[in-house]
Amino acid sequence: MPQTLCSSSMFAPSGLGPPLASGEEPPQEGPGPGTGFTESPPISSASLDTLIQHLVPTTDYYPEKAYVFTFLLSSRLFIPPQELLARVCQLCIQQQQLEQTPLDAAKVKKFGPKILQLLTEWTETFPSDFREEKMVAHLKDIIHRIAPCDEAYRKKLNQVLQNLNAKLAAMAQGDETIVKVTASVSDKLVAFKTKPATIQKDMISICNDPFTLAQQLTHIELEHLSHIGPEEFVQAFVQKDPLDTTQPCFSEQSKSTSNLEAYVRWFNRLCYLVATEICMPAKKKQRALIIEFFIDVARECFNIGNFNSLMAIISGMNMSPVSRLKKTWAKAKTAKFFILEHQMDPTGNFYNYRTALRGAAHRSQTAHSNREKIVIPFFSLLIKDIYFLNESCANRLPNGHVNFEKFVELARQVGEFMAWKQMECPFEEERSILHYLHTAPIFNEDGLYLASYESESPENQVEKDRWKSLRSSILGKT
Repeated sequence: MPQTLCSSSMFAPSGLGPPLASGEEPPQEGPGPGTGFTESPPISSASLDTLIQHLVPTTDYYPEKAYVFTFLLSSRLFIPPQELLARVCQLCIQQQQLEQTPLDAAKVKKFGPKILQLLTEWTETFPSDFREEKMVAHLKDIIHRIAPCDEAYRKKLNQVLQNLNAKLAAMAQGDETIVKVTASVSDKLVAFKTKPATIQKDMISICNDPFTLAQQLTHIELEHLSHIGPEEFVQAFVQKDPLDTTQPCFSEQSKSTSNLEAYVRWFNRLCYLVATEICMPAKKKQRALIIEFFIDVARECFNIGNFNSLMAIISGMNMSPVSRLKKTWAKAKTAKFFILEHQMDPTGNFYNYRTALRGAAHRSQTAHSNREKIVIPFFSLLIKDIYFLNESCANRLPNGHVNFEKFVELARQVGEFMAWKQMECPFEEERSILHYLHTAPIFNEDGLYLASYESESPENQVEKDRWKSLRSSILGKT
């Protein structure tokens, strides 16, 4: 049914290596998920100050890439990104003595590439953090301090800023696209049955090839995914931790999850579009053909690895106004539909789907063509998994330490998704099909029931009463 919003190996946890801040106790060791490294075991918990110190590079230390991603993702629950970067820069200035004159050039040349690497990873993975001017100011300040030792640092800074500006521009364009598409989509009932047949359009008249439609659905899915930042998964479920005495790091205005929410709306739209296309035709034979068509589209989505569109199509076909069309279903060939339903069966916490997803992920890792690399997960289930992880584990332990083991698992799930979303769609765009999918009018729930009753008469008194009420309120008929 339509949904409401309630990693790969590189993100496995790893050992950490820099010296602790003065007076800090060592982080607690634990069995954390994933594979540990021989130098030191994975962190289970630690104070926020210790975790920040582990992020700071030195002349002979750089944090594991896994740790950088995990901490930058989760730290925003405890400290705003702007404050975190300020503290990182201040620690660098103190530890590397960047305020003294002259600078120790040999020392700076060992440290410089490492701080540049950290800032590069931060800007590439969490570019939205740098929408704040103060973030960019901190970035410029630390590089300008080390630039006298090597002018190459200034060139690298310019390159980082250029790439960052390009990412921010793309994000702004994505935000505008979401607004435009949302404004152009009609979620109200359009009384198709009152229009002349000559001006009606349906999906099959736009695209009658299931494989082509599955490809265009994949275009839309990957476009939505490309705009979702990892921080949105954290911000979607941020809440005040009773063990945390600090102020919340986000205001309601700054907790941007617009791309994530837009993706959930797209899923709901596709559900209702499928149901509308099936309920709209007056003739039973045409309705049966459309059911068979969408079954084939769903099968092609499964073969591509597009599980989100697959589930939206199945959900649309299982909506009550569609499932009650017994005469229509009896005329359609549905064997393939039941196979697909079995693949997406929620039994055993979606065991069949999770098995298929692992197969698609393995295929993606070993694929030789871009078409075999596509993995688009059932997004609402991913959100549900992250939600329950957030609800079942505290952010802080009773001793005040950050529950880092929880955030390693969060980073694993989000990191895997981040790897999948970077895939560029290998299929050619069909503008007319994409336009129809984005803008075709759809029935709301009442409209679907009315169209369903008009197609196959009500079977009991409750349905008859509802039909009469809908005809009166929507069509103005008694």
